[in-house]
Amino acid sequence: MFVVKAKEMRDLDLFSIERMGIPGPVLMENAARGAFCVLQRCFPDWKKRRIAVFCGRGNNGGDGLVLARYILERGGSAQVFLTARLEDVTGDARFALESFLRTGGELSIVGSEGGPSPEGLRLSDYGLIVDALLGTGLQREVREPLAFIIRAMNSSQVPVLSVDIPSGLCSDTGRPLGIAVEATVTVTFAFPKLGHFLYPGRKLSGELYVVDIGIPRKATEELKPQCLLVTPQMLKGALRPREPDSHKGNFGHVLVIAGSAGKTGAGVMASEAALRVGAGLVTMAVPKSLNLAMEARLTEVMTLPLPEGEEQSLSLEALDRILEELGGKNCVALGPGISTLGETPALAREIARRVPLPMVIDADGLNALVGHLEELRDAPSERIITPHPGEMSRLLGCSVREVQEDRLAAALKAAKLGGCCVVLKGAGSVIADPQGNVRLVPTGNPAMASGGMGDVLTGMIAGLLAQGMKPMDAASLGTYVHGWMGDMWAATKGKRGLAATDLIAMIPESLETLLEGKAPRTWPKEMRDACCLYM
Repeated sequence: MFVVKAKEMRDLDLFSIERMGIPGPVLMENAARGAFCVLQRCFPDWKKRRIAVFCGRGNNGGDGLVLARYILERGGSAQVFLTARLEDVTGDARFALESFLRTGGELSIVGSEGGPSPEGLRLSDYGLIVDALLGTGLQREVREPLAFIIRAMNSSQVPVLSVDIPSGLCSDTGRPLGIAVEATVTVTFAFPKLGHFLYPGRKLSGELYVVDIGIPRKATEELKPQCLLVTPQMLKGALRPREPDSHKGNFGHVLVIAGSAGKTGAGVMASEAALRVGAGLVTMAVPKSLNLAMEARLTEVMTLPLPEGEEQSLSLEALDRILEELGGKNCVALGPGISTLGETPALAREIARRVPLPMVIDADGLNALVGHLEELRDAPSERIITPHPGEMSRLLGCSVREVQEDRLAAALKAAKLGGCCVVLKGAGSVIADPQGNVRLVPTGNPAMASGGMGDVLTGMIAGLLAQGMKPMDAASLGTYVHGWMGDMWAATKGKRGLAATDLIAMIPESLETLLEGKAPRTWPKEMRDACCLYM
């Protein structure tokens, strides 16, 4: 499923109208019909509710006017509030306005010249609010009196159904442009928008529905939107079935370069996650003084003791030994717990630059690349970096706030700078490659806000790479399953107390469930903000 930017959606609409001959009013009619179906589904007692429909002067308002017509024609009560003068409504929205009036609909003009001030609105008198004020084309901050109306909606304690996108929300970044509607339900058209999945847009959108409005397949084939939503349907069959005569050598050998004094647990979790996701063999390379402890701790994982400095972290002398030990290995995971002490950062940079195997780089491996990310462009094999927002801010030389304000742009910038695949972790993980392809991962929740989660993800992606998956596919499958396990935990046990090691035990069953297409069609209520419902 594509996830589109505002401009991409406009281009798809224009292609459908100008190249395919589908009239704009037909698309608007289809959109409103779909919105009405969602309204009926989410509010089964809708006929008993007084419904206030707020419409702007653009096509988003036109969608609202057609929806109001459907409500009236089917026996409901809809009071339309238009935030523009009648003569300011043009194009397809004008067609919708005239149709609404011809069928006996009545409206009030508020917040516009010739109409009353919105201060007099009593939204608490209504049982449902339809928000069709501002659409996906909004680029500047919301001004008065629309800002007042949005504040009134948010404070009314009345459920809100937003048409296409909550008014005031930036469609491309998920950030409010000054202020945005806090929707109970959002019904969007043709494809979800980036802002529906990038926080805080994901929260502001409420329960998200996507309805088909008749955009032809030819439109997407020619215009080729570059962002995909990672879904169970996409992941089904991502790994080949295992043949009956398979052995451990068929599924790859991961070398995990990790650990330092006080931080060995990170390498342990990454190593065990790589095994649980299906890698045939895993070796953990550690400072030699920590090797005996790791041999005692790890039973299925082999260890490789390496030269260290006085800080009990890896020294530059370890490089030659690592290069010698690459025979028979298929993938490297670099960074969990290696520290930033002594010669370790210089060693990490050399490993990232010289090792001729696919590599996942995380944690202190990323800190070692601050100011050196562009060196990954010359690496002899694929690289995946998995920064959280703090690590990304250091890699890009900007603030965490700047990263979070446009997560998509940050991921794409890092991917192009480093010539690598990027997994920007956090609420609404973003995956990007140097060619500009983007994938959004809708799984994950606050229960996963605990130490070690990133180490588990590093091991999972490395284990999938070792089994022959391409970087974008390994990153997508690993990140989706990682978040999905957290969602399943939260749905059954709550959003506190989840430890990273709890996820490791869940990997085999969760992976098999998703790969075989057995993911539940009906998600638990707690997980609905992590998915789309399609109609």
